[in-house]
Amino acid sequence: MRRYEVILSPRATLPYTLSVLGKLLLSIAVTWFIVSQAGLSIEELGRIDKGIFDIHAGWLGASCLILLGGFFSTAVIWALIVRDIGGGGLTWGEAVAAFMIGNLGRYVPGKVWQIAALGALARERGVSATGATAAAVLGQGAGLIGAMLIGVVSIPSLATDNISLWIVPTALLTATLLGLSPVVFNAVCRIWFRFARTEAPEGLSNRDGARWIILSFGSWCMYTGAFWAFSRGLGFDIGLLSSASAFAAAYVLGYLAIFAPAGLGVREGFLIALLSSSIGVASATGLAAAARLWITSVEVIPAATFWVRRVNKDGRTHDHG
Repeated sequence: MRRYEVILSPRATLPYTLSVLGKLLLSIAVTWFIVSQAGLSIEELGRIDKGIFDIHAGWLGASCLILLGGFFSTAVIWALIVRDIGGGGLTWGEAVAAFMIGNLGRYVPGKVWQIAALGALARERGVSATGATAAAVLGQGAGLIGAMLIGVVSIPSLATDNISLWIVPTALLTATLLGLSPVVFNAVCRIWFRFARTEAPEGLSNRDGARWIILSFGSWCMYTGAFWAFSRGLGFDIGLLSSASAFAAAYVLGYLAIFAPAGLGVREGFLIALLSSSIGVASATGLAAAARLWITSVEVIPAATFWVRRVNKDGRTHDHG
C-alpha cells in the first residue's frame, strides 16, 4: 500500500468504527436541532420533492465552472504559501493535482487527514512535508477568515436572540488583526521555524499574511458566486449578497463542527436556517441538500481523475524501473 493510500484510508479498527458512528450520530442530532429551530418539521420534510426546482442548465453549468475555478485558485494559494515560507516550489499543475487529491481527506472524520495527505503528496514532489503541512494550516486559516468576512453579513439573522453567535466572527476577526501585527506575526514565525528546525526565509513578513487573506477572500468570492449561480440554476431567486453570506457563514460554522466530516449535515442545517426566511424552509432544505451533492461532485470527480492519472503514472514508472 502506498503512503498516500495509508493516509487517506485509516485502519478500520473497532474503536475507530465506534468513533465514526458516534460522530455521525452527533452530526445528525446537531443538524436536526438546527433545522428544527428554523421551522423544519417531519410534515414539512415530507412535502419536499423535485417539483420545487425549476432547472436552468446554463446557470448550473456556469456554477460548476466557477466552483471548480475556486478549488483551483485555493490550490494555487496553497502553493504560494509553500513558496513564501520556504517549503519549496510547486508548479500550478502539481499544486492543483495534489490539492484536489488531498481534499478527499476532508470526507474522513477529523480535520487532520486532508492536511496530512497534502504533506505526503507534496513530499513526493520534492517539497518539504513540513512546509506543505504548515502552508495547508495557514491556507485553511486564511480561507476561514476570507469566508467569515463574507459570512458575517448573515449573522444578524441568526443572532437576533442569541448574542453568543457573534463570538465566532468576533474571535476570528480579533485573532486576524492580532496575528497580522508585526510583533505577533514575527514571533509566531520564529517559534514555528525553530520547532520545524529550518531557517526562516528572508523577507517573510506580516504583509505576506495579509496577502494570503486577500487572495483567499478572492477565492471565496468565487465559491459564493458559484453557489448563487447554482441557486439560480435550480430556479431560486435569491439576492447575491444574501446567498453569498449565508453560504460562507454556513461553511465556517460547519467547519468548526470538528466531529462532522466536511461539515456534513451541520453546514446544511445552518444553510437552511439562514435561507429559510428568503425562500421558505422546504425550499431551503432542498437547496441545501442539492448543494451538498453539487459540491461533492465538482470536487470528487476531478480529484478521482487526478488520482487515476497518478496511479497509472506510478504503475508505468514501476514497470520501467
